[in-house]
Amino acid sequence: MDDHTAEYWARQLRIGAAIAAVVTAIGGVRIAIGWEGAQRWWLLPVMLAVVSQVAIFPLPWARLVRSERTRRWLAGWWLAEMPVMLLFGWVDPDGWMLYVPAVVLLLITAAALWSPRFVIALGVMSIGGYALLLPARAGATLGTTLVLLAMMGCIVGLTALYAKSRRSLDSRRHTAEQRAETLLAASADAVIAIGADGLVVYATESITQMLGLPRQALVGRRLSSLLPEGRAERARDFFNSLIALPLGQSLRAESQLRGADGEWVYVDVLATNWIDDPDIAAAVVSLRDIGARRELEEKLHLQAFTDSLTGMPNRALFRQRLAEAVAAADDLHPVTVLLLDLDDFKLVNDNLGHSAGDELLTTIAGRLRRHVRPADVLARLGGDEFAILMRDLEPGDAAALAERLVRTIREPIRLGSRDIACSLSIGIATSAAGESQGDHLLGNADLAMYAAKRAGRNGYAIFDPTMTMSVLEEAQLRVDLEQALEHDEFAVLYQPVVDMQTQSVSSVEALVRWNHPRDGLLSPYHFIAAAEANGLIVPLGRWVLREACAQLARWRAESPAAAGLKVNVNLSARQFQYAGLVDDVAGALRDAGLDAASLTLEITESMLMEDIETAKRTLHSLRALGVRLAIDDFGTGYSSLSYLKQLPVDVIKIDKTFVDDVDTDADDVALVDAVAGLGQALKMQTVAEGIETDAQWATLRRLGIDHGQGYLFGRPADPEQIRALLDGVSTVSA
Repeated sequence: MDDHTAEYWARQLRIGAAIAAVVTAIGGVRIAIGWEGAQRWWLLPVMLAVVSQVAIFPLPWARLVRSERTRRWLAGWWLAEMPVMLLFGWVDPDGWMLYVPAVVLLLITAAALWSPRFVIALGVMSIGGYALLLPARAGATLGTTLVLLAMMGCIVGLTALYAKSRRSLDSRRHTAEQRAETLLAASADAVIAIGADGLVVYATESITQMLGLPRQALVGRRLSSLLPEGRAERARDFFNSLIALPLGQSLRAESQLRGADGEWVYVDVLATNWIDDPDIAAAVVSLRDIGARRELEEKLHLQAFTDSLTGMPNRALFRQRLAEAVAAADDLHPVTVLLLDLDDFKLVNDNLGHSAGDELLTTIAGRLRRHVRPADVLARLGGDEFAILMRDLEPGDAAALAERLVRTIREPIRLGSRDIACSLSIGIATSAAGESQGDHLLGNADLAMYAAKRAGRNGYAIFDPTMTMSVLEEAQLRVDLEQALEHDEFAVLYQPVVDMQTQSVSSVEALVRWNHPRDGLLSPYHFIAAAEANGLIVPLGRWVLREACAQLARWRAESPAAAGLKVNVNLSARQFQYAGLVDDVAGALRDAGLDAASLTLEITESMLMEDIETAKRTLHSLRALGVRLAIDDFGTGYSSLSYLKQLPVDVIKIDKTFVDDVDTDADDVALVDAVAGLGQALKMQTVAEGIETDAQWATLRRLGIDHGQGYLFGRPADPEQIRALLDGVSTVSA
């Protein structure tokens, strides 16, 4: 018997006891008034019966009725009432009149608890007694007796129907409750109900799977008993804030709960206030285990702020620490930045390979660590560029440190069978009074570092305002870029994106190049940053977008093999923030005569997280056009999974840094596997970038990556080369 049924029985039994006590007391009044003096001794047992019936009223019936033996005794109580009423009706001169209402009350109370069969049995007994009383005590004729018995039969039938209806409703309620319990038990989320006193009054079976605790062990306890030390006060504040909300309103939080094994389980808490609802009278709390999600977020967070090669802080963390230091600096506590760049590191990669280059960077990072204080921040900003953030340096100490670093790096480094001699160019900048931006200080160090390179490298330079001559060079670059746009000096190459299982080309990524009249074909490395800084990236990006769409239309018109081909176009940060982006995309598709699904726009994580709300609006506007959306270089930034679920993204592109060692590094395998699982969970396709070896391809294919891109499948090529590739390889839809 469940709690609801037990409470119902307890309530009906108390009602029945009260009715029985009242009816018995009425019988006592009748004895006192209408019986002869010699028979009034019956008042004593009648009053004892009244007292007994009142005494059983406060018994814990909700617990007692759960026993089958108790319910059998109660059935006997109902049956025993019938001969007592018949005896009273026989002995009392007018008892046959009192018999009918007493029997009806007995039948009604029985119908509220017992089965129709039991009610009919009581009814038959009551009709039999009435049939005996009518002619013998009331002097009724045969016709009158039959009519009254028929009416009594109708009453019995009605009460039996009532009992049947109640049983049917109870059965339907129980089925509905069982269905709800089954659904809750099958859910991975655990649901608990907390009363106004803060005690758990209900818990689903899922709590056992989550915490290893039997749900009954949790009922009657405070949930705060499972929280870490020091969080009880916060839990009380959360609960008080919840019950202060309007009915049906919710609060959300994340917390930890201690499992039966003593381990902590991270949970997402969604609590809804139903305290004032009479049917619930509790706060309903849904708990979801987010341990796997937090583990992935921590890995992504670590990747976002840690350089995977050296284990140092990366650019993002360095800029954060720099901003904090500059904000707290003053004349007495200046901030100094040393920007370090290896001279001619590219030659090492070109001559000895990237593995040797990585080994060289790791060795240099170890040497640099020996020369910085524990409180200093040593970071790898990317490639062969390092930075040191220092506070409270005495004048001249930064120059002395730079000299030591230059000497240290000049010491030969053994790579394989060769000794390599490296040199450093170091730029030094110290915050001035009123300095408010860390990026400005880093920019000054950058100017000083380039001054050291122009001075012959293998040395250092301290920032001087006269170094702003580089600004003039940037202005010249802007003029060159404007002329390049005007004279059509840019070109678009296309790199194939293939299906990982079949290697068939599914799409191509558009990559811009600059046919410089003096320096030849330049990669984006030479001009994109400048175009982004001076705003020319918007017209350049618009041109690339229109050219890529037009080229796809030409391929489709020229070759049947291009019918299912799609094109991917990268959006720069400033282009993504441009108010006319959606109109540009719509115009490019319309002029090329392409359906929107043929175009995929790629956005980096860092672009999304700069202003997530604006990014969401822009992405939804682009999605409304029908274009596909991809997150490029996934894992190098830091995007919360809760945001990722809200974004209308179709594709996750895994950055090359995770692919380089995916066939040898277990950590990279685990992370790529997690991203593949994330893509499947969020119904997003996954693309691995920078695939260069068969081993990388085989590993990524085994991990379930959908598509791949890299030199193994094809380098960036001009449109004619791509068309030749398409004519030789049938395409599939991405």
